[in-house]
Amino acid sequence: MSWLETVIIAIVEGLTEFLPVSSTGHMIIAQNLLGVPQGDPFVHAFTFIIQFGAILSVVCLYWKRFFQFDNTPAPEGSSAWQKLKHKYYFYWLLIVGVLPAVIIGLAAKKSGLLDWLLDSVEVVAVMLVVGGVFMLYCDKLFNKGKEETRVNEKRAFNIGLYQCISVIPGVSRSMATIVGGMTQGLTRKRAAEFSFFLAVPTMAGATLLDLLDLLKEDAVWATPHNITMLVLGCVVAFVVALLAMKWFVAFLTKYGFKAFGVYRIIVGGIIILLLLTGHSLAMVD
Repeated sequence: MSWLETVIIAIVEGLTEFLPVSSTGHMIIAQNLLGVPQGDPFVHAFTFIIQFGAILSVVCLYWKRFFQFDNTPAPEGSSAWQKLKHKYYFYWLLIVGVLPAVIIGLAAKKSGLLDWLLDSVEVVAVMLVVGGVFMLYCDKLFNKGKEETRVNEKRAFNIGLYQCISVIPGVSRSMATIVGGMTQGLTRKRAAEFSFFLAVPTMAGATLLDLLDLLKEDAVWATPHNITMLVLGCVVAFVVALLAMKWFVAFLTKYGFKAFGVYRIIVGGIIILLLLTGHSLAMVD
């Protein structure tokens, strides 16, 4: 990958990570447009690792809430475990929420399904359209959240189940978890914020797995150039995501999903049309 390709793909990641349009899907599209070789272990790892760079912007923007502890006394008669859970309840909810993704993600990766999906721009295009159609109506279906509704263990686990759907590129982890939160009675804003928080352990785990896989491969990938590209991609994705995140929360709270649904249908439809007419997405061969 060249410097320019790295920067462009990282900008795409930063812009789309928190939007319900599938950042992975958009990176796959960008890679195809730029002619980046698909199926390469380093390209697969790069796709996930720079997502973690974007996710770190959550910790930066919401650091007061992300590093929160409940210092109020636990209920009288609580066991040592209950007292510990009471103090670190926020982190306990993240652990509960990420468990389904750990199980499903590991199974998909071990079976080779994940790598196959990452190479399929056809899957991305179809899921963009399907998800877009769904988003045209999801506000009417699920926008019944109340401000007093909070995330608890059951809701966190159920949102984690929704997150598993995003193993399919083009679905959007953000869309799946926000809609999952709305089905649990959360407002759009509260569902979006928990989606951001849940992304941190999810993408940290995915990044760690990809790094371990890269280390198991022939070290030929670990050139100074490739390592520099990873660092550059993470930095660019972090900065762009930081700028995009606050805008997204404000837009989603006010307008909902419909505009994103229309965008997904247009992009996915154009790609499907190109593929059906025998055109390649690559701008350069």
